[in-house]
Amino acid sequence: MKRKILLTNDDGYDSKGLLALRDALSEIAQVFIVAPSSEKSACGHGLTLTKPLRFVKIDDNFFKLDDGTPADCIYLALNTIYKEALRPDLVISGINLGSNMGEDITYSGTAAGAMEGVIQDIPSIAISQVMRDKNLVDTFDFALAKKVIYEIVKKIFDASFPLGKRKFLNINVPQINVSEFKGYKIAQKGYRLYGNEAHLNRNPRGQEYYWLGLHPLAWDERKTPENRISDFSAVHQGYVSITPITLDMTSYEDMDSLEIWLK
Repeated sequence: MKRKILLTNDDGYDSKGLLALRDALSEIAQVFIVAPSSEKSACGHGLTLTKPLRFVKIDDNFFKLDDGTPADCIYLALNTIYKEALRPDLVISGINLGSNMGEDITYSGTAAGAMEGVIQDIPSIAISQVMRDKNLVDTFDFALAKKVIYEIVKKIFDASFPLGKRKFLNINVPQINVSEFKGYKIAQKGYRLYGNEAHLNRNPRGQEYYWLGLHPLAWDERKTPENRISDFSAVHQGYVSITPITLDMTSYEDMDSLEIWLK
């Protein structure tokens, strides 16, 4: 019997990345999709509490959630559609149109889908495709990302999920051809550098409004005793970065000094 995988994303149910993810995994798993009805990029790990949510069937084993977040999709799918004994073996969120590296994962709806999966005790993966121009997505084939997710899922099914509870894999795929792929790097999060991308405009009635734009993909290396490569550098060098992410955000190294400060 095939293993079961639940998919979601933050680009919307009709995203080419999501459909590529389904195609990549349908050979080795029973794939079920619950995805947002519209784009929810940078929505973070939010649940919808102030309005009702509704499943809309798109196809067999394929629903959009009107108008939910990626976290809504996973939460409701696991607690309404699935019965306890038939829960999926894996939750995968993606393939995101664009990177999710460094502190971007705190904004990311893609990462949030994986976060909700591990909160619900399902091993989870977030996968993102670095893209220089999202406007060209219709001509993009996702060949390398499909190869990567197939290999990672096959390894999980043949062995085991490599992380403990409330931890997920965050994968970023460089925009290169399969023939240029150098392999995998286990990478730490780099420091994402942000600028001011709040653009002031006026509507036809002369009223001011702001539109948030995209930040350039800039970063600093994170200095640690292990001195591991960052996700940014790994992708920049032509590797697929794999970063283990934990939901425990306690800064343990600061607890003793905080005790002293409090006294």
